[in-house]
Amino acid sequence: MLKTKPKQSEHKEITIPEEKGLASWLIRLLKGVLIGIGAILPGLSGGVLAVIFGVYDHMMVFLSSPTENFLKRLKYFLPIAIGGIIGLLVFSIAVTYAFGSYEPIFVCLFLGFVAGTLPTIFRKAGAEGRGGKEMISLILALGAIVTLMLLGGSYLPRIAPSFPVWIGAGFLIGLGVIVPGLSTSNFLMYLGLYDKMAQGVKDLEPMVVIPIMAGVVMTVILLAKAATWMFKTHYSIVYHILFGLVLGSCVGIVPTIVWPALQPSGLDQMGLSLLVAIGLCILAFILGTLLSFLFSFLEKKYET
Repeated sequence: MLKTKPKQSEHKEITIPEEKGLASWLIRLLKGVLIGIGAILPGLSGGVLAVIFGVYDHMMVFLSSPTENFLKRLKYFLPIAIGGIIGLLVFSIAVTYAFGSYEPIFVCLFLGFVAGTLPTIFRKAGAEGRGGKEMISLILALGAIVTLMLLGGSYLPRIAPSFPVWIGAGFLIGLGVIVPGLSTSNFLMYLGLYDKMAQGVKDLEPMVVIPIMAGVVMTVILLAKAATWMFKTHYSIVYHILFGLVLGSCVGIVPTIVWPALQPSGLDQMGLSLLVAIGLCILAFILGTLLSFLFSFLEKKYET
């Protein structure tokens, strides 16, 4: 039975947590690394991991009003930004090997990490109550993201790389930050740009990196204010939509990323039998879930 929803504040204030020393700084750095990895990991998005780590709403407030409490917010987000850049660069190097050979196993590892945080996100979504509107929003968001992931590869054409195209790729990545669950890496794969992007970022090619970063920054700045307004005026509904998007991206990963990679051609590339590959995927999922619980424990101990 659904909880009765208490009267919500019309303008919910979102404040930056206080500093708690070096351990807190390092945890935010690790969050940034994982968010950066999520930004280019097939099936996930940086926004999903930002929600999971509890920095999404703070980030939207900062980006929508960057001059307000600038130094305090900059101090909080600096390790996250540094970690995000590290995650993008390091994982762009690793992705050419790991995802070239063992894609489904690595995806399941991150899938387990996300799945382990779903109860926490669901509790946070219901912090101001949970009624019919919230549950309908959750279900619609879940259905929309799963449908988008299932149909995306069938209707998107292949595109040749160019400067304007890379700006568009940056727009997609930025959209994935603003709309958690929208796995822009999937769409870049469908468009034939993902491997070229990973290679270009790995090699620090200016004609790839600069337009992508420009597209990300423009998109996030333009849309962050709208996201912040939604949080302040419709917190409960927005968070249930976010939960639906995160849950939907987890559901959609299996038929769109994991299962296709377990077909004969993928198994030959990994040098594994189907049963062994499925077993490793399950173990990776369990490991990711355990790491998620461990990370949550550390965060409670050292964060606000």
